[in-house]
Amino acid sequence: MQENYQHYITRSIKILYLKRLIAPVLYLCFLACLWVGLPVFSVLFPSRLENIEDMGKMHGKKDYYVNVSLQKLHFTGYTKTRYNMTTGYFYYCKSDDTGYIVLLNPSTCEQGLPEIERLTVHGKILARDANYDALLESLSKDLRWTKEGIASKVDSYYLSEPDFRYEFGMFLFLLMAGSTLYAVIAVFLNILFIAFPELSPPCQTLGNFGKRRELFARAEEELATLPQLATEDMFITEHFFIEISRYGIAIVPIQEIIWIYKHSTLHKLFWYHFSISYTLNITANKHVYIHCPKNIKSDIDGIIDYLAEANHNILVGFSEENRRKIQAKQGEFFQLEKVVQLLEVVRSKFRRK
Repeated sequence: MQENYQHYITRSIKILYLKRLIAPVLYLCFLACLWVGLPVFSVLFPSRLENIEDMGKMHGKKDYYVNVSLQKLHFTGYTKTRYNMTTGYFYYCKSDDTGYIVLLNPSTCEQGLPEIERLTVHGKILARDANYDALLESLSKDLRWTKEGIASKVDSYYLSEPDFRYEFGMFLFLLMAGSTLYAVIAVFLNILFIAFPELSPPCQTLGNFGKRRELFARAEEELATLPQLATEDMFITEHFFIEISRYGIAIVPIQEIIWIYKHSTLHKLFWYHFSISYTLNITANKHVYIHCPKNIKSDIDGIIDYLAEANHNILVGFSEENRRKIQAKQGEFFQLEKVVQLLEVVRSKFRRK
């Protein structure tokens, strides 16, 4: 028995946070793929396109979003619509006997100016698509050309200002940056808790009741010596209640516990009730709350009886009277009733106005 529980809490903490390390690592790998695959930086920091003739080269390098200065733009007479709303105006310009199509925002071209002498825009380089083909077909009918003939005179890529969505790019960047930072912090903390279990949250909670390292070492020693009561994932030593389960790890001195009770949960699938599980709820001083879910009734009853015998000041069972006693003892700073009262006061003041 002594060998089984030697450094058992430390080993359990390392295993717990090793398992919790998997999810943020996988999420970081997923985010890395997104950073590489999505042109987030290209939207926020568009490349400079010196010559519009280089649209194909830039598109091949995946520099889809560019900043370019254009001259002598002519309105084609055609617009792009979506949901019966005009989202862009098609313009063309020429360079070295080749035509280049540019789709401008309605505000940029003032709802379709016939000509624009000079303009600097941010846009997205798009390859030939259905909108482009429809434009070429319409232009070929106006000029009495074939679609293939006019296609040979214009570039196969075009620049779209409406598709340059800076706001969405900024939102995506902030979302991915925040997610990456969160995942990196999670990885760092999990590695820290694996390397130094005494810094983990279960041990930090002990700091509410005294010197954290000393209390942790004492709990380890008492559990290694011999627990006075043990279930599958709950232990009672001479001075501590210890939970070690797949849901988490908790250590609390028995003398600091002030309230214990259990509640049941009915598990069902559609209309079929297939099991009942019980949760042990423990309230300790300094607003420490421990929940031990999915246990069997006999185990929880044994724990409650033992704790009540070990500390006669513990309130046993859930009742409104016990809740009010604990509320009075713990204070109301974190109680919902205090927030509700504050909202009622604010609302009454507004009514008077």
